[in-house]
Amino acid sequence: MSDVIFIKGLLIHARHGVMDHEAEVGQRFVIDLELSIDLAESSRTDKLADTVSYSDVVTTASAAFKGHNYYLLERAAGAVAESILAAFTRVSAVKVTVHKPHAPIAAIFDDVGVAITRTRAGGAAQ
Repeated sequence: MSDVIFIKGLLIHARHGVMDHEAEVGQRFVIDLELSIDLAESSRTDKLADTVSYSDVVTTASAAFKGHNYYLLERAAGAVAESILAAFTRVSAVKVTVHKPHAPIAAIFDDVGVAITRTRAGGAAQ
């Protein structure tokens, strides 16, 4: 399937990381979401009931991301993917990219983060 709903640049303040100050103060994260979903029906009917609400996806993703302080971005991204697949049965796979623009790295860098893809079957998609 090639149909995708995407949300890019979702800004969330959270307290993820292995360093003490990351858990205390927190920092800004940027999340990109790509949802694999069959949009054939909604492209014909023009009804929200035949797709998923972007607003509901953002609410679900934000709650999962902020719901716990994770040490690893990998786990935070996994929590978001799991919550989206659990909440939206029409979604067959989800790609979650988490950017950590202020990661405590002793270097000048443009971006750092993780990207994971999860399918309804529960495994990593290729």
